[in-house]
Amino acid sequence: MGGIWRSIIIGCLIFVLGSFFVSPIQALLLGIIGAMVVLWTNGALPLGVVSLLPLILFPISSIADFTRISSQYANPIIFLFLGGFMVAFAMEKTQLHAIIASQILSRFPQSPAGIIYGVAIASALLSAILSNTTVVLMLLPVVMHLTEIKVLRVRILLAAAYGASIGGILTPIGTPPNLILMGFLSSEGENFLFFGEWIVYMLPVVILMLVIIPWILSRGVVDVKYTFKATTASYNPTQKRLLKILGLLVASIAINTLAKQLDMFALDEPMILLAFGLLMFLPRIGFLNWDDTRNLPYEIIFLFGAGFSIAFAFMESGLASQIATWLSFATQIPFVLLLLLIAFVVTFMTEVTSNTALVAMMIPVVYTIGHTLAPQEANALLLVATIAGSYAFMLPIATPPNAIVMATREIEVRQMIKIGFLFNLIGITVLVAIASLFWS
Repeated sequence: MGGIWRSIIIGCLIFVLGSFFVSPIQALLLGIIGAMVVLWTNGALPLGVVSLLPLILFPISSIADFTRISSQYANPIIFLFLGGFMVAFAMEKTQLHAIIASQILSRFPQSPAGIIYGVAIASALLSAILSNTTVVLMLLPVVMHLTEIKVLRVRILLAAAYGASIGGILTPIGTPPNLILMGFLSSEGENFLFFGEWIVYMLPVVILMLVIIPWILSRGVVDVKYTFKATTASYNPTQKRLLKILGLLVASIAINTLAKQLDMFALDEPMILLAFGLLMFLPRIGFLNWDDTRNLPYEIIFLFGAGFSIAFAFMESGLASQIATWLSFATQIPFVLLLLLIAFVVTFMTEVTSNTALVAMMIPVVYTIGHTLAPQEANALLLVATIAGSYAFMLPIATPPNAIVMATREIEVRQMIKIGFLFNLIGITVLVAIASLFWS
């Protein structure tokens, strides 16, 4: 009970302090979120239980009614999550992930540091063209097979999640915030970056992060005995069939993404992945029966719902707009400090709210601020606000890759917070350094 009381006390303190700066409803929202973050951290209540609290607390507090909050727990990304895990279960059941893991390992040094770098780079490169959620879902069974040593497995899982977030910024289609920026600029008649130019701008950030983050993750495990044995086994007919289906899935997502870019007919990505997940149950084609889904991490589904509910409450209560208004008065400070302020606020705000919703809210504000700056500085500020939305490494609700690796139950929330806080600061530093030295 001590952990529960601590969360209540901290939530009340945040409410009281917040009351001096925002409306009572907004302060109450901050207090509830603060209490939930404490509960997620100290484990006083199960993860799934804490994640369902918005369904009770938000309506009682008059932040939003039950119907609108409950709808957040049926967000399309949840069905993408379900479909992806069904495909991942099929990979595990057929042992396809074991052979794929061997092929990945054969291209990197057979050491803890080598595999951490290998997984991070593979995740980043795939996330540059595919959804980072999809990439981590597909890599998860592979990663889980690499080692039985818990401390090393945790680092490899984090490498997969963080690599996906890092690589997602490399192309305009890598993650939704990038597309939000491009769409906004297009609506304003300004396209200062084309596809190739975007990659050139982002490459230094991605390279630096892919050097620094795996190196830090490797510290403390370099002396761990690496027990994974690469195998030369060939694919059996069942694995070959699943491999073809996975190839079709990747091709479908890539073609669908291209169709969206060309304003052609395209499907929703969650629908595609859910369809392939359900295909895993089809007789003579699929690989699963319903009993195989007993280990679905339903607490992570509720965690997604909590994240979407918080994002909705931020917008509904006007708290997001209030914060954006405060930032609009920061035009008088030196440009480097302005970059730091925007990067810091976006990075840490997106820990408790959807990066898509946050970037959608921030871009118009930053664009307005940019009218007082030189064109190159304005462009750099927009890019920093967008990319910072993808660099949230502390909490499971910050980004889907974080939540997915938490679903393995191998990582404690406090571990992710401790490591992620450092990586947040590194991401901000790298992003602002590149923006101030080159983009502006």
